[in-house]
Amino acid sequence: MCIREDLERLEEETLSPRACLSRNTRGRQRHEDLCPIRPAFQRDRDRVVHSKTFRRLKHKTQVFLAPFGDHYRTRLTHTLEVSQIARTIAKALYLNETLTEAIAMGHDLGHTPFGHAGEEVLNRIHPCGFKHNEQSLRVVDKLEKGGKGLNLTMEVRDGILYHSKGRGDIIPKEDRAMTLEGEIVRIADIVAYVNHDIDDALRAGIIEENDLPDRCAEILGKTVAERINTLVKDIIYSTIERKLDGIAMSEDVLKATDMLREFLYDNVYYNPVTRDEFDKASKIIEELYSYYLDHTDLIIAEAPQEEGEGKERIVCDFIAGMTDHYALMTYERIFLPQPWMVL
Repeated sequence: MCIREDLERLEEETLSPRACLSRNTRGRQRHEDLCPIRPAFQRDRDRVVHSKTFRRLKHKTQVFLAPFGDHYRTRLTHTLEVSQIARTIAKALYLNETLTEAIAMGHDLGHTPFGHAGEEVLNRIHPCGFKHNEQSLRVVDKLEKGGKGLNLTMEVRDGILYHSKGRGDIIPKEDRAMTLEGEIVRIADIVAYVNHDIDDALRAGIIEENDLPDRCAEILGKTVAERINTLVKDIIYSTIERKLDGIAMSEDVLKATDMLREFLYDNVYYNPVTRDEFDKASKIIEELYSYYLDHTDLIIAEAPQEEGEGKERIVCDFIAGMTDHYALMTYERIFLPQPWMVL
C-alpha cells in the first residue's frame, strides 16, 4: 500500500482540471526518492515549516519595529494570515490547497530585519541590489540546511519568486506565477497586509477609522473582517466567471483595493513617525553591513556560499537573515560601549 499514491489519485478525482497536481510536479533541482506517505507539495510545506528561517519570522517586523504590544503582527503572523486566506480561495476554486499553503509558508523567508526599511537599505548598498522575494528563493535553494537548501519543487520555488512585485499591479499582466496556486498567494498577500496593516496602524494611533477613504469603506466594508470577506468572495467569484483563466478581481473591488493600498503607503508606511524609526533602522543595517565587510572572517563559517560569490553576498545573506532583536543586540555589542564589570 502506498498512501502517497492514494492521495495523488484523490487530487486527480476531486480537483479542478486547472489545478496543479502533485504527481505532475516538474520536479526538484536534485533528485530524491518519493515519499511513501506525503505527496511532493506536502513535503515542501513541511520542510519550510521546520526550517530555522521560518522560526525566525516570529521576531521580524511587519510594519512596526520590534513592537512590545502582544497583538501587533510580525512577519510570522502575517505569513499565517496569508496562508489562511490563500487556502480559502484555493479550496473554493478546487485548486491544490497544499501547494498553495507551501508557497504561502515560504513566501517571506527572505525578508530582512526591520521590514521594508531593511530591504530598502540593502537594495541601495548591496552591489547586486536586494529584493525579498529573490532572497526568499535563495533561502530555500542555498542558505537553509547549511548550504544544502530545502530542494523544493519547481512549482513552490516559482510561487515564492513571483509572490510580490512591490508596489506594482495587484493583478499583473506579466511576470506571473506558473500555477494558479502561485497567483493566489500573491493576491492573498495583498489582501492580508492591506487589512492587517490598517488594523495595526489603528492600534498604534497612527491613523483613525474616519481617515480611511470613504469609497473603500462603501465597496469593501468598514472593518477588517468585512473587507477580507468582501475581497475573498470577489476573488473567488470573479475567477470562476473567467473560468479560472487567471486569478481575478472585479473592477470596482480592484480599484478600491488599490486605493486602500496607496492610502497605506501615504499615511502609514511613509508616515513621519514610522519613517523616523525606519531611518534609525536603516542606519543600523548600513553600519552592520559596513562592519562585516571589514570583518567577514567573523561570519564566513556560518555563511553558505558558492564559488565566485564575493564577501558582499556573504554579508548581505547574514544581515538579511537577522531578526530585529538580533540586529539590535549585535549593533549594541559592536558599536555601543558596554558597562564595565568589576568583580
